[in-house]
Amino acid sequence: MTALAGMIFGLALAAPPGPMNAIIAEESVVRGWMAGFRAGLGAMSADVLFFVLTLAGAVAVIDQFPVARPLLYLVGGVLMLYFAVGAIREARAAATFTADGDHAVSTGFRKTFALSLTNPYQIGFWLTVGVGLLESGTLDVLSHVPGAGAALEGALTVQTGSPTLLVGFFAGIAVWIVVYPAALVAAGRRVDAFAPVVAALSAVVLVGFGLLFLAIGALRIV
Repeated sequence: MTALAGMIFGLALAAPPGPMNAIIAEESVVRGWMAGFRAGLGAMSADVLFFVLTLAGAVAVIDQFPVARPLLYLVGGVLMLYFAVGAIREARAAATFTADGDHAVSTGFRKTFALSLTNPYQIGFWLTVGVGLLESGTLDVLSHVPGAGAALEGALTVQTGSPTLLVGFFAGIAVWIVVYPAALVAAGRRVDAFAPVVAALSAVVLVGFGLLFLAIGALRIV
């Protein structure tokens, strides 16, 4: 039960729309499943790194510097806008889904890894909920689902501080980065216009989050 709860938690956090899934989607429909998986692996690798740093107490150092989070918002916002430009180019160039996309050059891993390292929300998660996963106690798993936490509060509560919970958590993320690109590739093979549309939507998501992050960073510095 604990491992299953951890897996549900990992899936619930990985699945909502956002800049990471936008990049995974773009890579998947333009370059194939392997490229999408590598992009997902970049975001997951950052989570593993944050987990290790949380375990060592290093992530908490960020909160000792008030200017750190605003700067992360600004850097993350600039990166998202930069990657959005690439997504727009992909949308123009990708006339259809490329079955041989797995063999094309992919920078998805570097993109998602860099974005994750500058994502204040991801860092904030490991400073709060992530610490709670490591300590003995209880965790209301579904209350932390982005956008739906309030409605799901109290639906699934588990004991924390268990290695089984952590294994399940990362297993849930792993399932997502395998299944999500596969679903996109399957759809791309059936609909010729799928690749440019997804690449364009990915660009829109990245621009939206990039502008949001820049606005938040600027307001927090002021």
